[in-house]
Amino acid sequence: MAGVAGRLVDVAERLLGGPFPVGVRAWDGSRAGPTEGPCVVLRSRRALRHLLWRPGELGLARAYVTGDLDVDGDLAEGLSRFWRLDRSRPGVADWGEIVRVAVRVGALGPRPRPPAAEARLTGRPHTRRRDRAAIAHHYDLSNDFYRLLLDEHLAYSCAYWTSEDPGYTLHDAQTDKLELICAKLGLRPGQRLLDVGCGWGSLLLYAARHHGVHATGVTLSRQQYDLVRERVAAEGLAGRVRVRHGDYRELTDRPFDAVASVEMGEHVGEANYPTYAATLHRLLEPGGRLLLQQMSRGVTAPGGGAFIETYIAPDMTMRPVGGTLDHLGRAGFEIRDVEALREHYVRTIRAWLSTVERRWPELVELVGREQARIWRLYLAGGALAFEENRMGVDQIVAVRPTGAGRSGMPVVRAGVSCPPS
Repeated sequence: MAGVAGRLVDVAERLLGGPFPVGVRAWDGSRAGPTEGPCVVLRSRRALRHLLWRPGELGLARAYVTGDLDVDGDLAEGLSRFWRLDRSRPGVADWGEIVRVAVRVGALGPRPRPPAAEARLTGRPHTRRRDRAAIAHHYDLSNDFYRLLLDEHLAYSCAYWTSEDPGYTLHDAQTDKLELICAKLGLRPGQRLLDVGCGWGSLLLYAARHHGVHATGVTLSRQQYDLVRERVAAEGLAGRVRVRHGDYRELTDRPFDAVASVEMGEHVGEANYPTYAATLHRLLEPGGRLLLQQMSRGVTAPGGGAFIETYIAPDMTMRPVGGTLDHLGRAGFEIRDVEALREHYVRTIRAWLSTVERRWPELVELVGREQARIWRLYLAGGALAFEENRMGVDQIVAVRPTGAGRSGMPVVRAGVSCPPS
């Protein structure tokens, strides 16, 4: 094989013991590897330096985010092919060969500067101050950015796809998700609903408008708080919806009739999860229902991996769904229903990714090229993780039983959405 690309593919195939899964095109114009499917484009020697200084997922991510590495063709397919490789770390002899090839192609050099968009949190994980910084890193990127990415509800969580009709949109699926949550909670006019981690207010506004409840939300994100207030005023719901800017640990309200927390528990941390679960229990009336929607992951990379933990959601923690159920049970909840939504998240994320690709110039103008590339990589990889069952997401319905042990739930699962008796 000739040129830089040939040398790189040759050493990679020797180390892998098999064919390289994608094509490679290097800065000298050379090309090697498969001619069909995605092709990795190394635009400069710096792409290899990122990998030499930080081998693995983070080095690849840095090279991609900076634009030193790109992918021609289907990014998700390229990621899938790489995921299927043996990703065990090279041994001492392997590193000797890697360095020799790096010298031959002129790739040795100083450590490249990491992208400015990397999270740089300080202090002990999951203190209130650090949690606020972690949430701001992701959710305070720009309200205009999330308006561009999301549907009209501004729902940033897994939708619920109930139709294959070509005219059925992401907005329709998010509407069906919000209605599903309200139905599982058995909401009735006049009840008090608490949404812990309320985002941009999608559930608060929907439940107040369509189910007549008095809804309270709490968020650590200043930009979310400001936008929820704007939306509440614009829709004339100031008497029925209120939002707090603060930490869930600071809530001292009297108990609510129903509590929801949609994809917020991932930000709590394993050590603090008992406090989170106990807080949800304390804030719920006896006989009241909890709806918890939360992502799950096995014991490997519970934070989602180096890329997500560095660029997207620092301090994120996921666990197998059984671990979450154990936490809720120890807090005093009775688990009544669990519904897996994994396939729904594949469609949801692909809808977001489609928006990113369709509105790429606007996205770059809003948040800059590095952030735009981060989100393209994040969404392509996220859809793949759910599709390949490396991540899951579940809706959990639990109750705080009365002192007499009554749940107020229907005894037939098909009636789980019926109002409590």
